[in-house]
Amino acid sequence: MKRPPRQRPFKDERDRQIEVRSRSTALDFMTAATQVLTVMCLIKGNPAWKGSLSLLFFGGAAQLFYKFEKYGERPYIITGAALGLIGLALLVWFGITG
Repeated sequence: MKRPPRQRPFKDERDRQIEVRSRSTALDFMTAATQVLTVMCLIKGNPAWKGSLSLLFFGGAAQLFYKFEKYGERPYIITGAALGLIGLALLVWFGITG
């Protein structure tokens, strides 16, 4: 008879690493899916490519903001802000023109 796996009362370093890696993998997958969606919208002439492309810029900005938080180097925050503004401009353009 098999015994059920033992429940651990706290998360250890291995659990944290697995959590971080799973989030990173999920983000990579979503980025790839968004890129495919953007290209499909462009090919079909659907204006949703603007909104989809803005998500990619927001994702890039978020990654650079995180790097700035960890490294504290100014180019990360400047480039992240620029990508965020581009993403915002695309999103507003999509919102206005459809």
